[in-house]
Amino acid sequence: MDDLKQSDQLRSANHFSLAFFSENAPGMNSPRTRRLAHVLNGANPSYRIYVSRSLLFIVILLTGFQGVAQERTVSLFGPVATDYASIQAALDANRGRPVYLPAGDHRISEKLYLTGDQSGLFGPGRIIQTNVDRVILEIEHASQVQLRDITLTRADPDAETRAEGLLVADCHDATIENVRVIDNRSRAAAISVRNSSNCRIINSVVRNYKCITVEDRLTHFLAGYAFQCIDGSGIVVNDCRGTVIQGNRVVEERLRPLQATQQKYGLGKIVKKAAVKPERVPQQVWDSEYTDNWHQGSGIVVTSPETTDRTQIIGNTIEYAAQGIDLHSDHVIVSNNIVFNSHVGMKAMHGSRNVLIIGNQFIKNDLWSIGLMPGAASHAAIDATPMEPARPANIDGGSLIANNIISDFGQGDANWLWGNQRSPFLFDGGQIKTNPPLTDVLIQGNIVFDSGRQKTIVDGKAVETRPTYRYAVIVARDNNPPEGLHFQGNLFHGGTDGIANVELTP
Repeated sequence: MDDLKQSDQLRSANHFSLAFFSENAPGMNSPRTRRLAHVLNGANPSYRIYVSRSLLFIVILLTGFQGVAQERTVSLFGPVATDYASIQAALDANRGRPVYLPAGDHRISEKLYLTGDQSGLFGPGRIIQTNVDRVILEIEHASQVQLRDITLTRADPDAETRAEGLLVADCHDATIENVRVIDNRSRAAAISVRNSSNCRIINSVVRNYKCITVEDRLTHFLAGYAFQCIDGSGIVVNDCRGTVIQGNRVVEERLRPLQATQQKYGLGKIVKKAAVKPERVPQQVWDSEYTDNWHQGSGIVVTSPETTDRTQIIGNTIEYAAQGIDLHSDHVIVSNNIVFNSHVGMKAMHGSRNVLIIGNQFIKNDLWSIGLMPGAASHAAIDATPMEPARPANIDGGSLIANNIISDFGQGDANWLWGNQRSPFLFDGGQIKTNPPLTDVLIQGNIVFDSGRQKTIVDGKAVETRPTYRYAVIVARDNNPPEGLHFQGNLFHGGTDGIANVELTP
């Protein structure tokens, strides 16, 4: 029987009998089967058959069939959210089972909770949070939960919130895959994972996550003031072990550090000051009541340095961040990422030990591309006291930086903001005198490429421009400077004053 005769029989039948096959069933992907599906979907508008790639569900839309219009959803492996009074009702009734969310907009006013081992939510639907004060979706106290394919967003794309878009807390082996968090403009993270282990955030998108706010450092011993700023982070991992962050795209399209943006919002203006200037605050900043670090937040943050461990950050794309990748963690792999047009490509500090930074592209960064340094949280081992247990050392070092390419440095959005004190590589001293120095780092096979040598177009003419940095490498020489830096086989185009401010020893 040919394809047309088969389709005619289906169209004239008063009852549909559909055979379901697995994706790998014989003949399922044959040209004959594909032609039949084309005939059924195209020859008669009264029938529409939608088959998912994995054949988890089939939707049949019948119009004009025996004078009755119907929409039927047949799920092969789980319940459908729209069969219940609400998405939350579907999740509550099906703990331990994945719930399918059909295409379309699904509006909520309270946050959704996903709990229970092996629970899940998947499908092409878009969840729209209408309450600016609520998280969109929270996954908590669960193992092997899966969230796939859905979109999480806010009703007003211009509204700012103090809440996360997606929050994962106290979970084990959670999977976040192909999820989109859009327009969650907040100081809190668009995607936040806390106190969890072996979680995966893969192939997902975070877009437009920043807001205008006041950064209050009034009581901080290194600042003593509060100031207007851009803030917000895309993906934040805090107090976690064994996290995989892979293949994601984190991009900010709205709030970029242009001069017009700074002037519009008064960014950097100090709005409160302590009674006494802290020692580390420059007098010029204190007197002018302006600070240039008004672009805060990061594309990806991995923090809680004394507990977070074994993180993989692989193959992500980060655009227009303040800091592309911000690490306060041990045993981290940062590999094959692209960080584009951000103040800082990546930094590791506050006790980041044994960090592998290999094979990344850092493009159009404006302050530095790769920075390693101790931070205020870094400390030597601490003996036990009658009041406190002993604490192991929280140090920075024992790391490898290899085969990274830094290009177009100083040509991003913030090229107007930083002078020539910036550098592609920064190896800094401690924030406070008690910080142990950054120690034992191997830097090999990296490239700092000065694209100005190739000539750029200025007012219609090809001209060779000077480097936008003073040195390709800056190594601090005070406040417990780094020890044991080893440079081998690198190709560094020099800045206006040379390759480095110190001799680079092999």
